[in-house]
Amino acid sequence: MNNNYIEEDEIDLRELFKTIWDSKVLIITLTTIITLLAGVYAFTKTPIYEAKALIEIGNYKLDNNNNNNNKVLLSNPTELSQKLNVIFIDTFKNIKDKDSAIVSISVPKKSKSMLAVKSEGISNELAIKEISTLLLSIQKKDQQILDDVKFRRELEIKNINSKIDNIKNEEVNFINDKITLQKKRLDNYKKQLVAINRNINKTNNKNPALSALLIMQQRDLSSSIFNIDTNILELNKQKTTLVTTKINSLIEKRNLIKSMLFSYNYKNSQVIGTILTNDYASKPKKKLIVVVAFITGFILSIFLVFFLSFIRSMKEEN
Repeated sequence: MNNNYIEEDEIDLRELFKTIWDSKVLIITLTTIITLLAGVYAFTKTPIYEAKALIEIGNYKLDNNNNNNNKVLLSNPTELSQKLNVIFIDTFKNIKDKDSAIVSISVPKKSKSMLAVKSEGISNELAIKEISTLLLSIQKKDQQILDDVKFRRELEIKNINSKIDNIKNEEVNFINDKITLQKKRLDNYKKQLVAINRNINKTNNKNPALSALLIMQQRDLSSSIFNIDTNILELNKQKTTLVTTKINSLIEKRNLIKSMLFSYNYKNSQVIGTILTNDYASKPKKKLIVVVAFITGFILSIFLVFFLSFIRSMKEEN
């Protein structure tokens, strides 16, 4: 029984090969036609060139520390990618017969400050132009942010200068006026004290009551002189604090902000390296199309042969 099965299988296999061999002209012809049509399509279709670029998102420094933690990105990469996809891809995807277009904008893995952009065009120049247009759009928006940051820092410098001028021209002068007034009072009290001392010496033995009154006045004047001296010392201390500590602190802060106005602290978005292109077209993949067409044509032709054989056998049975 097993021998019968093997014999039937061998007969069936021989029949299959015989059917294919008998129809070899049809198979070769159909496979050749499909392959030629695919070749004509591949070699006549307009070639599409591809351009790629990595765009580093712009940033500015918060201070002069040489580390990446003090840099502020001008845009969030994910949000920027989504926005650019809408503007440069979704908006134009229904427009046919475009010579060039942006085909993908994404954030590379493990990257926090870059965008990967890919464009296609009927020439490398047009593909590069698409990426350049996108980059220009990003740079235009980023430059507005950078200009605003610079303006706010320049305004802060002006405010610091105003504070310094106010300290020098108003607060210090006000303290000087108070010191001058206190010194006049001090001189006046000292003159009065000299006069009282003179009177005490004259009346000490003649009029004890008047002498006691003068001594009390002497004590009051001495206390007032001491208080004025203390007040003058305190005013001079305030003046020194304003002139040295406060003004120097403001000057130091102003110099720090001035140093942050240097151009190297501001970086607009830019392409890392260059926009990459190839000398050959990325589409259509001619060799792949021809190979796939050949395989597909061969399989279809064999299927057609067996289908026609099946139909003939059905007719013969009827």
